[in-house]
Amino acid sequence: MNATAVIFLVLTAVSALIHWWSVATTRRPVLLVTKPLTMLLLIRVALSIDTAATSTRAWFILALVLSLAGDVFLMLEPDQFIAGLASFLAAHVAYVVGLVLAGFSLAPAIVALGAALIAFAVLGKRILNGANTQDSRLQLPVALYMTVISAMVVSAAATTNAIATAGAALFYGSDATLGWNRFVSPIANGRLITMITYHAGQTLLILALVTL
Repeated sequence: MNATAVIFLVLTAVSALIHWWSVATTRRPVLLVTKPLTMLLLIRVALSIDTAATSTRAWFILALVLSLAGDVFLMLEPDQFIAGLASFLAAHVAYVVGLVLAGFSLAPAIVALGAALIAFAVLGKRILNGANTQDSRLQLPVALYMTVISAMVVSAAATTNAIATAGAALFYGSDATLGWNRFVSPIANGRLITMITYHAGQTLLILALVTL
């Protein structure tokens, strides 16, 4: 990885750490700055990385831009949940396209699909039922979102790239934590866990461009 990418990666990490602190200590003014700033810096990392997978990078950058939009919608008061959900759903679609362009192996995809089905049985159904109980209009968009993020994890595993797979799994874990915290029951430090796994997952997906 070249020096420019490393510098912006370090800046991304610093911004993320400050953001996590702002979440843990409820420093909303700091949160409002560092949440979008972290994603903007990660976009700059993606633009700076030397990679042979240029088409995949273009789709990944689109995914980051859509994720940034989702971040903004969710940090508004009151948060614009449906708009945020739609933005992140589109981001996962962009990741799926980029990952498929990077390569697709059937065997790891089948294994990942099995894991996604187990995760749905254990976690997803509870989250979906909770969303339906809270507002029946949420059931369809939440179900669609679960399907698309599962497809993203399967697509990452299908690349046989360990960094991309780990990133996708962390992103899935972030959304599962958010969904459980919002629709099932509060999780201790749930917002902080959501942001740590979110930033780590997105960063690993971008770093995977080095080896995809």
